[in-house]
Amino acid sequence: MNWREQYRDKIVPVAEAVASIADGEWLVTSHAAANPQVVMRELVAQKERFHNLRIFHVLPVGYTDYLLPENAAHFRHVSTFLGPASREVAARGMADFIPSFFKEVPGLLGESVPVDVAVVNVSPPDAEGYCSLGVSCDYNVRAVEVAGRVIAQVNDCMPRVGGRENAVHISRLDKIVTCADPLPETPPAAAASHVESEIARHCSGLIKDGDTLQLGIGGIPDAVLGFLGDKNDLGIHSEIFSDGAVELIRKGVANGSRKTLHTGKAVATFLVGSRVLYDFVADNPDVVMLPVDYVNDTNVIAQNDNMVSINSCIEVDLTGQVDAESVGPRQFSGVGGQVDFVRGVRASRGGRSIIAMPSTAARGTVSRIVPSLAVGAIVTTSRCDVDYIVTEYGVAHLRGRSLRERAEALIAIAHPDFREELKSGLVK
Repeated sequence: MNWREQYRDKIVPVAEAVASIADGEWLVTSHAAANPQVVMRELVAQKERFHNLRIFHVLPVGYTDYLLPENAAHFRHVSTFLGPASREVAARGMADFIPSFFKEVPGLLGESVPVDVAVVNVSPPDAEGYCSLGVSCDYNVRAVEVAGRVIAQVNDCMPRVGGRENAVHISRLDKIVTCADPLPETPPAAAASHVESEIARHCSGLIKDGDTLQLGIGGIPDAVLGFLGDKNDLGIHSEIFSDGAVELIRKGVANGSRKTLHTGKAVATFLVGSRVLYDFVADNPDVVMLPVDYVNDTNVIAQNDNMVSINSCIEVDLTGQVDAESVGPRQFSGVGGQVDFVRGVRASRGGRSIIAMPSTAARGTVSRIVPSLAVGAIVTTSRCDVDYIVTEYGVAHLRGRSLRERAEALIAIAHPDFREELKSGLVK
């Protein structure tokens, strides 16, 4: 039987596909913009059948009703990263959080996280019967590999991105649900605030022609990208990029010509943005999607000379300890790829890592630079790993500095309203 016949035989209504999932099983699904929303909506429609279905994915985006507290009696969310849709159920003890570097997630699958069923959102097959995993390569390659069964949401709206490393053959799929379900999109970036613009200006001063960048998504990364138009020959090697990077690639600013690894290619492991981004990456030979245990591997990152990472955080203490994932003891997000890139960049020839943040929170009433981290706060990036800290007031270079020098440098970039208070906690 050729793959086209297999494909036809495996197509089922979504209700039938979900009916094949048994209570008590572990479901591992695509995440972020690859959320298999058609299947997940039907899962909620059939929720009365379930009392302990565990659902693992990383960043919940788009349709997330299965995370609502009223559905906690049916579904148990398990993740290594929390987002706006999952923080409440986690705070209420209705979800399980696994501390983990993003690069280690594929290794969890089939080990501490069983994969009875993998549900992936993929493109229609190519001429050889391969469906692209599209905008979410990350841990999906591993999930498909170790799953007991694979349900594929074959989606006309999923772009074909990357190559064979980001694909699954029809023969590996057990059930297919066809659809044309638009991918979740992030809202258009708002104009950068004055604070974001100042942070971006300071960050851009640390970026040189020919550097390779890791950037996240959000106001600060988008603002940084907006300040890089006068740079030349930048590269991208990032766990994620969004719409802001598209403009730099189109203008030839981020052409990857000086990259020492994957020269000329923009490398990522997942993508989240608008339709502009999804259309741009579709069948684009200059965009490479690879698994997260490769993209975020510190040894791989270090092969990029002049690698620069830009990440954010919640607070930094005067010794340089960085909390990027909790508000006190309450889990807010996760490690993600911050530490992977901070350490990979440290081993890169000419590498620089930047932690960028506004100097205050809560509308200016709380300093993000603190004498010591809040009680119960998680140390994400250790003081031994930290390099540059940036706020709207400037740049503090901490690597190689003594504790007193670090404290002085951080106080100098704190909000002026808090500097005297911070000096009282100055390390002796």
